[in-house]
Amino acid sequence: MATRVLIVDDEPNIVISLEFLMKQQGFETATAADGQAALSQAEAFDPQLVLLDVTLPELDGFQVCERLRAAHGEALRIIMLTARGREAEVAKGLALGADAYLTKPFSTRELVDQVQKLLRDE
Repeated sequence: MATRVLIVDDEPNIVISLEFLMKQQGFETATAADGQAALSQAEAFDPQLVLLDVTLPELDGFQVCERLRAAHGEALRIIMLTARGREAEVAKGLALGADAYLTKPFSTRELVDQVQKLLRDE
């Protein structure tokens, strides 16, 4: 069974690119464009990994990360993706339960490497 990846971002072009990249890696994908939809999709889709933007409508990525971690525990891997790369924000994301934090723009190789590392560490 393929690893399930939930992609959460409100920018359609980013979602399309990430979905294409994850499918190339053999992953099954689902998407959400806002924080509330992300929580609903996580329940329905039961992903092993979430690619999570910080700046989202409804609930922001920090709130979503905290709720996902509380609901799914350490088994769920979370990579936060954001243009907001200040040290305090990175620290906040990691403190709320993110496993990794990549600042946009990031290379596809960097993202794939991080995904593979986290899934290998399960």
